[in-house]
Formats: sequence, structure tokens, C-alpha cells
Amino acid sequence: MNSPDRTARPALAPSRRRVLHCAGVLAVGALPGRFVSAQARWPDRPLRFIVPFPPGGNSDALARVLADRLRDTLKLNIVVDNRPGGTTQVGTEAAARAEPDGSTMLLVTATTFTVLPNLRKMSFDLNSFEIAGGVADYVPIVTARNGLGVKSLPELIALAKRQPGKLTWGSAGVASAGHIYGEILKRHAGIDMLHVPFKGSGELVAGLLGETVDMIIDGVGLGLARNGKAVALATFFEKRHPDLPDVPALPETGVKMELPAGGWGIGFPKGTPRPLVDATSSALEKIMVEPDTREKLLRASVVAQWQPAPAYRTALGKARAYYGELLPAIGMKQEG
Repeated sequence: MNSPDRTARPALAPSRRRVLHCAGVLAVGALPGRFVSAQARWPDRPLRFIVPFPPGGNSDALARVLADRLRDTLKLNIVVDNRPGGTTQVGTEAAARAEPDGSTMLLVTATTFTVLPNLRKMSFDLNSFEIAGGVADYVPIVTARNGLGVKSLPELIALAKRQPGKLTWGSAGVASAGHIYGEILKRHAGIDMLHVPFKGSGELVAGLLGETVDMIIDGVGLGLARNGKAVALATFFEKRHPDLPDVPALPETGVKMELPAGGWGIGFPKGTPRPLVDATSSALEKIMVEPDTREKLLRASVVAQWQPAPAYRTALGKARAYYGELLPAIGMKQEG
């Protein structure tokens, strides 16, 4: 006869098993936000949020609003890391090369993956990232310096036609959104203007206020127009800006053109654990519809608009194809 197993435990009654199972579920649910699942957890160090722009512009404002809200929602210590340079290439490349452990997050910008691939060879592409989703649309404002004497986009175009090559427009850098938008406007309106690149939107504002340039097509024009420091002529967008209800949208000005997808998203280095990406995606989907978030972003000329990752990827792919045809036509070709 076999001796009894002294390590055996008496079987639990079904009701007892259910109680313990529920207690275990509650215990897991009560764990801090850093613990996502049994298979993945956030690293025990601050999450570096790379922003491939200098401080002071729309992208930086968006990133800081998102960082604040994600800190609260995910219970993480998030540090904004501005990495400007190469029209977003420097910061984006740093994110692509980072350890895919959840300690690095990137503010994805449309220009990086739609314009730049048509102009230069890069060590990364959209497939180098796990995309959490699209978070916002960019609403640039066609804004003129007060002393230029124009009050509408048709007046600006008429002036440019009378003075070909004399008017200047500034942008946040070569191949930046504002640069490309100016080239698109020139092409469709049949005008000639001189492009003046700056190092980021902060310097761009100083350039317009100092009358170094005559006009800009940039989201920072919103604040300048509201404060009476410049004249908003139109939104370079399909709709009017909620904070500038009297300023017409581009289609209302008589200038007809196709506007490709723009805006921002959130990404992680390829290979980042899926539970961490999904947790961020779920948090962002809720954050982007919060009235307080939407209001803060509007002040920076950013319109909150959530897009699931597949839809955001598709939109960027279509925009890349659009620029593949447009850029050579306006004299911007791939380097070397």
C-alpha cells in the first residue's frame, strides 16, 4: 500500500475556487499602471518621449499636452526629449534605433514619412515603428505680416503676381510642411515667391514679427492672428479653424488644390511589446476626445483627431505617393 502524499492539499469546493479566482483578478487589476500584463511591463525608468522638433512650436505643444495626460493615465514618468535636426530625421532616427522595451516613444509627424522618403535616403521607414495611432490634424494658417497690406488670400496672390519673385514666405525648415505648402500654393496659384527657411517654428514667429518674411503657412499663425500681431488670410485646410470662424478655409478662397494627409501620431521602436503599444493606444483614444485636451490643442492650432493605427498608416501611404508625384514637379528631387 502506498504511503499518503503529505504535500497534497485537499480539493477546494467550487464556491471556494471561484472566490479565490475573483480575488486574484482584483489583485491584478489593482496593480500600478506600470504593470500591463503577465508578459509585459513598462521599464523601471522614465519613458523618453522623443519630439523631432525644437521647443516652442505646434508639435512641441502637442507633445507636452499628450505627455501630461499619459502620465496620469498610464501612471508613468514621461520626459519630453526635443531632438530637432534634419527636418525631423535626427529625432526619428534616434527613436528607431532605441531599445524596443517601452522606454522610448516617438511623436510621429507626417512629413517624416511622406515628404522625406521622396527627397533623401533614410535608415528607417514607417515599418521601423509600432504605431499606436494617429492623434491630431495639423491646421496651418496662411498668415501675413501686418505691414504687407493684404487682408485675404486672393489679395496676396494678386500682389505676388504684380511683384513676381519679390514676396517671401518663411517655414520651419527646408522640406518642412510650411515649405511644401508654400510650393504647392505657388504652383496652383501661378505665383513666384522666395522661400526663407528657419530653424523651427519659434524662429519663424520672430521672422514674421520682425518682417524678415512677408507671410507663412504654419499653425503658429493662429496665435499671431488672435493677438493682432499678424493677419490670418485663410486656413490651409479643408475646413475653417474653430478659433478663427471668420477666416475662410482654402476651398472657400477660390484656390483649388488637393491637400494630402498631415498631422501627427504616436509610435514606438519596432519590436516594442504589443501590450505596451496597445495600452498606449487605448489611453490615447480616450484622451483625444476629452474636452480639456481638445481645447488645449486648439490653442496651438492642433485639432485632436484619433485614428486607429491601420487607418493612420494608410493615410500616410497615400500622402507619400502624392508627394512622389508632386515634389519633382515643383523642382524638389531626391538627393544624390
